[in-house]
Amino acid sequence: MAALRTLILGFVLLLAACGGSAERFAVSTPSVVEEVRIGFASVEVRDVSLPTYAASDEIHLQSADGRLTSSTDVLWADDPERAVALEISQNLARMTKRRIASEPWPFQSFPDARLELRFAELVATTAGQFRASGQYFVAVENGGRERSGLFDLSVPFDPEAGPTAIAAARGQLILDLAAYVARNGLR
Repeated sequence: MAALRTLILGFVLLLAACGGSAERFAVSTPSVVEEVRIGFASVEVRDVSLPTYAASDEIHLQSADGRLTSSTDVLWADDPERAVALEISQNLARMTKRRIASEPWPFQSFPDARLELRFAELVATTAGQFRASGQYFVAVENGGRERSGLFDLSVPFDPEAGPTAIAAARGQLILDLAAYVARNGLR
């Protein structure tokens, strides 16, 4: 327990040490190495729904007791809801080689399916896990079989490495989520 308090205090001090001006951390997308076949030629990724803390600009860290810690000096580089939807659509496009775009749909013809993601959690923990859980929904045009499913994924990161490690873990987690949805919801 003392080690956990020290870790949390260290993170808070790291956040506070950033001084008066905020630092923004971009999420870089890991390389897509997996190719996944899906049953649709085109998919629209609707706006994602994130919990309030995950939708804010501040990067949060959750302790074992569930408490969330953040600082107005350590921020995501982009609006999280927009960024996650864009990351999902880009990852899906790369791994499926299909026409995938986030909302609003930019093409003249309608997509074959629409994907919606509702997150129950999207958070980095002091234990060194970046977690995401929630539900996905696939609405199909032309009377096809609609589907939904639950997701619960996590990736490890070094909590002592700070916000850069958290941003890298989120990038990997969203890539893993895109692959999971492609295999389980879009076939």
